[in-house]
Order: sequence, then structure tokens, then C-alpha cells
Amino acid sequence: MVTSVSRHPLRLCSPSDVRTQREGLQRNICGKDIQQLKMPDHIDEKLKNYRTAPFDARFPNTNQTRNCFQNYLDFHRCNKALSAKDQDTAPCMWYQRVYKSLCPMSWVQKWDEQVEAGSFPGKI
Repeated sequence: MVTSVSRHPLRLCSPSDVRTQREGLQRNICGKDIQQLKMPDHIDEKLKNYRTAPFDARFPNTNQTRNCFQNYLDFHRCNKALSAKDQDTAPCMWYQRVYKSLCPMSWVQKWDEQVEAGSFPGKI
């Protein structure tokens, strides 16, 4: 039996494995304690399984220009926020991989030059 893997972080198990709050097992998801679900491990798994940008409901149209730009902004915002807190920036790599698969490299190079020069139009 072939099952599809969902991109939602809590849907990596079958619905029968998920225990709900009503059953009194609110801390268990797929038989694991929520404390055991470490974000970096999960992100490493997502990055390892990454093929191309997943569907984003915010950008349902064929033209993915805004999706490209938003992921570029999200990557730099994430890096800035986590670096300011002296935390690992590994979660930000997801945004980088998405924008690199969506955006033409000429745009990325231009935006990188603008960020370095301080003339980038987006709010980072």
C-alpha cells in the first residue's frame, strides 16, 4: 500500500496514530512526546526530502513571482532574527531552498547586491 507523505509537520503519521486531546493524550503525536519532536531534527528531515517548492496556498496562481520574493524576504528575516538571538539558523534554510528553486538566479544576484549596498526595496 502506497501512502502519500504530507508536508504538514504533524501529518507525518496516519490519522489512526494521532491521539487527540479528547482522548486525554494531548501530549502524544504519533506515539512521541511533543518534547521529543525537536525542531532542528524535523527541519533536517524536511530539507533532506526537499525536491521543489511545495504548494503555498497564499500564492495559488501560476505566476510565482510573489512567492519567490516572499521566500527571499522570509529567509533574510529568519536569519536576522535567529542570529540576533544567537540561535542556530538551520530552520531558515527551508526558505532559501524554496526561493532558490522559484527565483531566477539573476534576480537573486541583483537582490543580494542591493542588500549589501543597503538599497534593497523589501523590509528585512
